[in-house]
Amino acid sequence: MLSLKESIEMLENDLIARPPRISVYHDLPFAVLRYDPQDEWELRQHLRLLATKIRAAGLELVEISLSSLFWEAIEKSEGLETVVELEKDMGFEEACGQIASYLTNHNWTPLPRLLEEKMLGLDAKKHVVFLTRAASMAPRIYFMSRLLDEMKSKTDVITILCYPGGLEGVTGLRFMNLDQPVHGNYKVKIYG
Repeated sequence: MLSLKESIEMLENDLIARPPRISVYHDLPFAVLRYDPQDEWELRQHLRLLATKIRAAGLELVEISLSSLFWEAIEKSEGLETVVELEKDMGFEEACGQIASYLTNHNWTPLPRLLEEKMLGLDAKKHVVFLTRAASMAPRIYFMSRLLDEMKSKTDVITILCYPGGLEGVTGLRFMNLDQPVHGNYKVKIYG
């Protein structure tokens, strides 16, 4: 297995190549940068350095925090107070289920819609999006493979999902290295 630094170097080379070597699908310009959850702070440092390097190649790194979208979905839906009361009355699992509903149900504030709104106006020729802080979706609030599937054909901007977890086989990922079934079959290139 590659170190985080080696994975980011490979990703950097693929990002600055012309044409970029991130994806073979025109409607799925995504990749996954997998890292061990305990390396979160190291990842953030590497992303700052990567932003500088790809800027020299004429690209701009745009970071979108999934944690920020998580909290935005709660506030735009019923608000944090409702979730807190639900957890007090019904427990943690019920509260997580309600948040999952906010992020998936089209009557609330689905995560793909929030992400699409954040990406409006970005230029595929000069921007690269990094989705960070995915750990906020643990333990089973929202599966990252679902997000990539639902974003298919909604953007042509290269999007890199920073994924805290372990690699299972060739295309399976174990979110946050939690002892739970591997969800999703990632149809995109996985770095790390």
